Amino acid sequence: MKAAPARRRLPVAGLAVAVILALAAVVLGVWRPWVPVPSSAPVGAAAVANEDAVAIAPVPLHLPEHPTVLVFGDSWTYGSAATDPTLGYAYQLAALIDGETIVDGVRGSGYLKPGLDGPAFGERIAALDPALSPDLIILQGSINDRAQGEAGYREAVTAAWDAMAAKYSEATIVILGPAPHELPVGAETARIDADLGELAAARSWWYISPVAQDWITEQNYLSVIDVEVGRKHPSTDGHRYLAEKLAAALGELGDAPVTEAGGSETTPEQ
Repeated sequence: MKAAPARRRLPVAGLAVAVILALAAVVLGVWRPWVPVPSSAPVGAAAVANEDAVAIAPVPLHLPEHPTVLVFGDSWTYGSAATDPTLGYAYQLAALIDGETIVDGVRGSGYLKPGLDGPAFGERIAALDPALSPDLIILQGSINDRAQGEAGYREAVTAAWDAMAAKYSEATIVILGPAPHELPVGAETARIDADLGELAAARSWWYISPVAQDWITEQNYLSVIDVEVGRKHPSTDGHRYLAEKLAAALGELGDAPVTEAGGSETTPEQ
């Protein structure tokens, strides 16, 4: 007769143990002391390391009457898929700003990825002629780092930008983010765009985002991008369009002289 109460208590004891184990699992799931707390501060963003600091807006872009512009980047800057590389956007930009462009583009290169005709951005910057003395530097790209992942990416960008700023300390630097070679915009291209935008903001540098500004859309994609022979690079008309978009964007950053190629802006979507 005394055994029955004991048998009734067993399920209660088991339930209590289950509750204790469940609570322990919840606590461990929320508080895991062996996992470091992630930092929200961007790598290399010393200018905004203080949580109370406010990012300073870039100063308006002021160029001389006939500026010298160093355009540094990847295959898009090289002029790939144009009928002649010298019809690439970087070359066509010169007439639009009534200046001179010094074009340094290496196909396939990025901040982490070496190119087909040269090394990654950091090594290329180190090899630049310090006597160039540009008024403006446009640092373009690059979608070529998509497959490299985010490990070490911001550090590579920071080192490259430090080197460029040190070599041409009198020049203004504008970062031109990656433009999508295909739609919809890939996750890695979007991540690169976001990383570059944040790092530029930390330095109070202007950042132009072809992704955020919808330079290439479903409506104009085939007019801008050569998907066949050009292997998803801008066509000659596409390069002209990009040059005009970039010239207009520079004009919006300050009082840079901007004209229109052929007397009117090219709009491939029309």
